[in-house]
Amino acid sequence: MASSLAVRPISAGEHLAIVTSRSGSFLQTPAWGRVKSDWSSESLGWFDGAELVGAGLVLYRAIPRTRRSLAYLPEGPVIDWGAYDLESITTPLLNHLRARKSFSVKMGPPVQARRWHSKTIKEAIAADGTARLGAVPADKTDDAASALVEALRGGGWQQQEAAEGFGDFQPRYVFQVPLAGRSVDEVFAGFNQQWRRNVRKAEKAGLEVTQGTATDLAEFHRIYVETAQRDRFTPRPLSYFQRMFEAMLGEDPDRIRLYLAQHEGRLLAATTWVRVGTHTWYSYGASTNEGRELRPSNAIQWQMIQDAHKAGAAVYDMRGITDTLDPDDPLFGLIQFKVGTGGEAVECVGEWDYPINTFLHKAFTYYMGRR
Repeated sequence: MASSLAVRPISAGEHLAIVTSRSGSFLQTPAWGRVKSDWSSESLGWFDGAELVGAGLVLYRAIPRTRRSLAYLPEGPVIDWGAYDLESITTPLLNHLRARKSFSVKMGPPVQARRWHSKTIKEAIAADGTARLGAVPADKTDDAASALVEALRGGGWQQQEAAEGFGDFQPRYVFQVPLAGRSVDEVFAGFNQQWRRNVRKAEKAGLEVTQGTATDLAEFHRIYVETAQRDRFTPRPLSYFQRMFEAMLGEDPDRIRLYLAQHEGRLLAATTWVRVGTHTWYSYGASTNEGRELRPSNAIQWQMIQDAHKAGAAVYDMRGITDTLDPDDPLFGLIQFKVGTGGEAVECVGEWDYPINTFLHKAFTYYMGRR
């Protein structure tokens, strides 16, 4: 299993080929480096002899007035983590990043540790005795993921405590709807009664879900800001989404889509949909305070799921959830909404830090904790 790997810069084309063939995260595509304009980026390849076996997008965030930077691989690198031992993957990476004067490395191996079916989650909620998903016996546990976590700890990698159950920079828990081997009718039949009722109610009311273009981003952003005010988070500027569409569509004309849910000319909800290989994601969502009784959120999700199935996706990823199962927790609604699709909650091994310069790493961690 151990093998001597080498890490060196690769072209965007080589990088994209690896990520696409493995249906890696869109956060690991070369285009994502162009989206994150306040970071610099680099495409790295892992070589087993002459063969390119893995790739990673590294984002660098420099500390002001220094030559040091944080190196971050969101949901990466993209490599077969079961084919090589941890040291073979990380030692050449760390050597490269030391030479780039990185003071700390953060990575999120895209390895799934545990899964819970919707039925299991609903039963745990109904039992009213378990506050956290992590305390519920999983329907599937990956022993290789557990071994990777132990190897990371033993190798000096550190994991931050999850903030409100979300994770570090990227969510540790996500919710996915399996599509492979299922017809669209079977997927719909897997929804709970409330979800099916809401989808039909939206259709009966004449709510329309269509695909927009980059020219519709201003309207998306208008209700996104309204959502941010309602849910109390800081919204990204319109320019961020415009840059996202330009960079991602420049890499693949069907990498990202904008969906609009409208009723009698009123925009009630809008979402973004992303695809890499056979994996699709619900990325950003927004909704107005009016028209919620028409269930635009259910309708728009159902359209994206159908289109993901049509595009040959094996999974529709609804992205982050918290691990709370407490109905009194303000964040409980996230998992409650997504469980209705009949999908699965997935715990990833999470993000891990390697402090190259301990002092700067601690100072940066303290700063991030106070933001």
